[in-house]
Amino acid sequence: MRFSLIMVTGGRTTEVAEFMESLAAQSFQDFELIIVQQNADDRLARIIAAFAGRFPLQVIRSLPRQINHSRNVGTAQAQGEILAFPDDDCLYPPDLLCQVDEMFNTAGSVGIDILSGIAVTPDGKLGSGRWHKQAGPISLKTVWTSAIEFNLFIRRTVYEEIGGFDKGMGLGTPFASGDAQDLILLARRIGALAFYDPALQAIHPDKRLTPVAVQRAFVYGAGLGYVLRKHRVPMSIWINFLIRPFGGTLLSLLRLRFFEAGYYWLTFRGRLSGLIGPQAKKVTKIAMLPDGDGPLPNLHTVR
Repeated sequence: MRFSLIMVTGGRTTEVAEFMESLAAQSFQDFELIIVQQNADDRLARIIAAFAGRFPLQVIRSLPRQINHSRNVGTAQAQGEILAFPDDDCLYPPDLLCQVDEMFNTAGSVGIDILSGIAVTPDGKLGSGRWHKQAGPISLKTVWTSAIEFNLFIRRTVYEEIGGFDKGMGLGTPFASGDAQDLILLARRIGALAFYDPALQAIHPDKRLTPVAVQRAFVYGAGLGYVLRKHRVPMSIWINFLIRPFGGTLLSLLRLRFFEAGYYWLTFRGRLSGLIGPQAKKVTKIAMLPDGDGPLPNLHTVR
């Protein structure tokens, strides 16, 4: 088995069916889908039955509703060489898995262990934040604009060696974002190579500056702060993650855009909380990262 796709879902039905339809249309068919559902009912039963036999499919129920715990539960059942973690409201373009397979195959001596791409909206525009413009190896400076969970592919051996996703972060915890960045930084510490290519596109609705985004702005911001603190990222990098939302707050207020100002203010407060707040101080930090693109130090905890 080449790919294992682990999708955690809770509450959605139509979007799950649309994603599964996009899998059935893939030009590359050596994959399995593992659905880790957090529903207390059987709302997915008809959808799952409709796709039975079209591609290998497993369904697992996982509670509590904590996404990284559920991802790790699903991964324990995976058979594929390469793991991916699609959202339950994203779509794969027909040639995405073929592109990814070719890039892993043609890496040669480069030995790519992680591959990431961008998010685009259903109408083809960039979505889900800022994106690095050039393809290339992911560094400490570029990881923040080169990765998102639903368009990330990682060798299963690397995933297992680093222990998978951090269960203390992700949706369902006080630190609801930064999962992809944390995974890549952990992998780089054991010598894995992560590569980014903006030509790899996964489709996902852009929820920035929506009511849902505002509702989650604080915990999403806290997730980024958590990763910055956990990996002891130098101030020369993390200071910009405070300046931008603070500046966005002031600019939005001057323009009388109070909804946007609220979003940026909650983002700023969340990032600050993730860096220096009471819950963040409980995080076990690991060795300080260099401010550059060179090899990272080996993984070890700092008390």
